Amino acid sequence: MAILLTNHAALRVSDLLSQRKSGIGLRIKVKTTGCSGLSYKLEYVDEYSLEDLVFESFGVKIFIKQDHLVYLDGTEIDYVKEGFKEGFKFINPNEKARCGCGESFTI
Repeated sequence: MAILLTNHAALRVSDLLSQRKSGIGLRIKVKTTGCSGLSYKLEYVDEYSLEDLVFESFGVKIFIKQDHLVYLDGTEIDYVKEGFKEGFKFINPNEKARCGCGESFTI
């Protein structure tokens, strides 16, 4: 059971938390939406909840709710720049398919 950030993603999250001047980590969620049914959502975490599972990569804490682990277990998150676009990229071994626009996926 693990969710990992690459070094590049961890540096970006650390930078964003520093700019924000608050927060203890990043929450990763899965929500129902899009063509394929599910999408990733990222949020800052200011307070730890007893319901949270906590993972740590390169000094950055990643929080998820227990019931989201079935969707996210084994996921690696990278921060990539491709041309004029940049953002977090999810490499999730649980994904069965992804929609054409890349905004949603199925398990």
